Amino acid sequence: MEEGHANFGSRMGAILAAAGSAVGLGNVWRFPTEVGNNGGAAFILVYVICILVIGIPIMVSEFVIGRHTQSNMIDGFRRLAPGKWWRIIGYQGVIAAFIILSYYIVVSGWTLYYSVESVAGQLAENRRYDEYFQAFVSNPWLSLAYAVVFMAIVHVVISRGVQKGIEKCSKVMMPMLLLIIGILVVCAFSMPGIDDGLVFLLKPDFSKLTVSVVLSAMGQAFFSLSLAMGCMCTYASYFSPKTKLVSSAMSVAVIDTIVAVFSGFIIFPAVFSVPGIEADAGPGLVFITLPSVFDMAFHSVPFLGYVFSGLFYLLLFLAALTSAMSLHESVTAYVHESLGMSRRKASFLVSVSCMALGMMCCLSFGPLREVTVAGMTIFDLFDFFSSKILLPLGGFLLVIFTGHYLDGRIVKDEITNRGTIPSRVYGVFIFLVRWVVPVAITMIFVRGIIEML
Repeated sequence: MEEGHANFGSRMGAILAAAGSAVGLGNVWRFPTEVGNNGGAAFILVYVICILVIGIPIMVSEFVIGRHTQSNMIDGFRRLAPGKWWRIIGYQGVIAAFIILSYYIVVSGWTLYYSVESVAGQLAENRRYDEYFQAFVSNPWLSLAYAVVFMAIVHVVISRGVQKGIEKCSKVMMPMLLLIIGILVVCAFSMPGIDDGLVFLLKPDFSKLTVSVVLSAMGQAFFSLSLAMGCMCTYASYFSPKTKLVSSAMSVAVIDTIVAVFSGFIIFPAVFSVPGIEADAGPGLVFITLPSVFDMAFHSVPFLGYVFSGLFYLLLFLAALTSAMSLHESVTAYVHESLGMSRRKASFLVSVSCMALGMMCCLSFGPLREVTVAGMTIFDLFDFFSSKILLPLGGFLLVIFTGHYLDGRIVKDEITNRGTIPSRVYGVFIFLVRWVVPVAITMIFVRGIIEML
């Protein structure tokens, strides 16, 4: 059991851990899908604006609460608003993290499977990638086995603590992830479709900007940074008093955006290199379309295609792992600190509980596919309840609490490190948190509900 409250050992470790929380499958999988569905460069431009106006203010809000209280999200709200109902925001965040982790490990298991298959050369030997993917996910025991292995890796990291586990692994995995992205981008420039890919990603066509595109960019910016699920609040509780919250949030947002945009540089030149493949191929792009694309794009140099495919799925695996660590820690920190369990016992309880729900999500692609609620499988239900209900609601309440309830002196002290750094951004931050971000989150929430009706 760790003595006292843990802290990151260095500012770089804190930033890399928080960046690892933000960087996940949403960057490498969902972002290119959204870019493809919404017209390319114009979407990216709006997305970057939304990161600045919406994402960073929410992240700083979590940083303020986490570092000021030096505790998990639930206890943080208890201390800032004792006896008030605001603590429900903390429960919402921890519950959201728990539910998301339970189905996130399923998809993460897919990334581990594809990584292993790519390295072993098995993926390259198959040509019917749609059947290959369906055969895997519908095999309950194989899919479940990879989810269990993935969760076991996450568990080992979390059980080792903040400095020896999360920070140490983040210092290794995040540079490795960025290195792989750099290598893949360089390789992508050798593809025949690089010119079309660059035009699609860098030359905005503002005629494609619609209300729907703007709302999609807002939603992607909100979900991309791992907000409103307690991850950033928990990690901020491990920050030192000298950590600059706003500049740290900016650093995390920059790394997150670089990974997302560079993923586009990796994927779209490959897509435009193969006739008949559309940029808006959708969620199946990563596991069904891209293996075929990589195979055809590098048909003249098979070895390069083998290396490219292996590195790409390793990238997916690392992105999934860093995000899963933060989700696990958000729940583990509460169990460890509030229920008085040792870290090892707390992490074990969380791992086993999440795996139990994850098993149901795995089986929803096989034996439990007929078990539905409102027409949704167990996997889809967990995804809908967390991403469409809990996260927008939690984000909305979080900024209302920070902007309208929390003592402004606390917010200003945390942002300025008790007056030791300039407070020029404080006024902008408060304005955005009070008036702009709540409206944006409400729009994201309403759009998500309408899409499901």
